[in-house]
Amino acid sequence: MQQQQTGGLLGRLNRGLIPIEDLANLLAAAAIMALMFLGVAQILLRTVFNSPIAGYIDLVELSMASMAFLGAAYTQRMGSHIRMELMIGGLSGRALWVAEAFGAAIALFVIGVLIYYGFGHFMRAYTLGDTTIDAEYVTWPSKLLVPIAFSIWWCRLALQFFGAVRLVIDPTKEPVAVVIMKDVAEQAQDEIHEVMGDDSDLSDTEGRP
Repeated sequence: MQQQQTGGLLGRLNRGLIPIEDLANLLAAAAIMALMFLGVAQILLRTVFNSPIAGYIDLVELSMASMAFLGAAYTQRMGSHIRMELMIGGLSGRALWVAEAFGAAIALFVIGVLIYYGFGHFMRAYTLGDTTIDAEYVTWPSKLLVPIAFSIWWCRLALQFFGAVRLVIDPTKEPVAVVIMKDVAEQAQDEIHEVMGDDSDLSDTEGRP
């Protein structure tokens, strides 16, 4: 998948959201790495010193929100989420963008509802001083991550919706803030560029001229 990033106000909003999504995704990756180190430390301390980390299970539970949701907007932007392309893969032109706009509109509604109720859960945890059962760590920071991550995701979906509507009105315009479907080879090429940060291509990675 590839998402166009240029063109008018929509393109500027798209480029403005990208660093926020990248930061959220980086924080999610950092949380996963921290949990890996914590798990190794737990095994070593329990096995070698018979002294496990206090509240280890609680820490794992609290980290779930960051790992599960902070990278959602980034994944939406890159088109790396699970998409039902069996039907829309055969569409083109205005029909394709109508389907994309319809899907984005439904997702906007669902995520909007989750933001509302997620914020309500955070407020109750904050107001009541909710804690974990074992180590009694406060839970509101973890619960606050849910509406924050979903709000970033909602903004990405809104850009995709308006980008699709723009192309429904005029399919000849340059795609902006929408996911462009690609085949497997093109997607692999994009992932290489994303990781390498340069103009490397598949032939370079395979040692061919």
